[in-house]
Amino acid sequence: YRGPVCKFCRREGEKLFLKGERCFSPKCSFERRGYAPGQHGKGSQFRRKRESDYTRQLRAKQKARRVYGVFERQFRRYYEVSLGRRGLTGLNLLQILESRLDNVVFRLGYADSRPQARLMVTHGHFQVNGRRTDVPSMLLEPGDTVTVREGSRSHTYFKELPDFAENKAVPAWLNRDLKGLSGSVIRLPERSEIDGNLSEQSIVEYYSR
Repeated sequence: YRGPVCKFCRREGEKLFLKGERCFSPKCSFERRGYAPGQHGKGSQFRRKRESDYTRQLRAKQKARRVYGVFERQFRRYYEVSLGRRGLTGLNLLQILESRLDNVVFRLGYADSRPQARLMVTHGHFQVNGRRTDVPSMLLEPGDTVTVREGSRSHTYFKELPDFAENKAVPAWLNRDLKGLSGSVIRLPERSEIDGNLSEQSIVEYYSR
C-alpha cells in the first residue's frame, strides 16, 4: 500500500503510530482531524452508533492488519497457520505477526516505524543469520540473528543509527547489540509484551464465523 496511512488511524478512531515521530508532533493528521475519513466522516462523530458483533470483529481484524502492514490474503494465511499450532490461536497469530522481519527491525529500534523498517529490508540493508534478505515478511525463530549488512554501514543513516536507537526501548524477547548493529530473537513474545490495544479474540471470532 502506497497511499496515505493517516486515514487508517482516523478510521480506527485512535493513533496506530504508522508514521513514527510524526505521530507525536503537531503535524499528526489524527490530532488535526480526529474524525473518520470520507464524505460523511466529520458528521459521523456526532452520531451515536450501535456497534454489532460483526463490526467489532471486523474493526479488530482491520486494526491488526494496518498496525503490521499486512494485506488480507496474507493475514488470513497467518491465521490458518496459527490454527495448526498448539496453544491459543489468537496469541499464536500475534506471535507470528511479531516474528516478521520488518517488525523485528522496528522493535530493535533500527527504524522509526514498521513501514520504514519494511522499506529498509526491501532495499537489502539487513542480513538474517549472515545471509542477505529483502523479504520483510520473513518469519524469524528463536536463535535467529539480524545484522545490518556491511555494505550499508557507510550510509549516513546507519552511521547515526546507534545514537538514534539508543533511546528506543527493546522488548525482553529480543537482544540488541548497538555496537555491532545487530540483534537476535531470544524467544517468542508473551502476550503482555505485545500491543495491548489489539483484540486477538475478536479476530478469531471474525474468522470463525
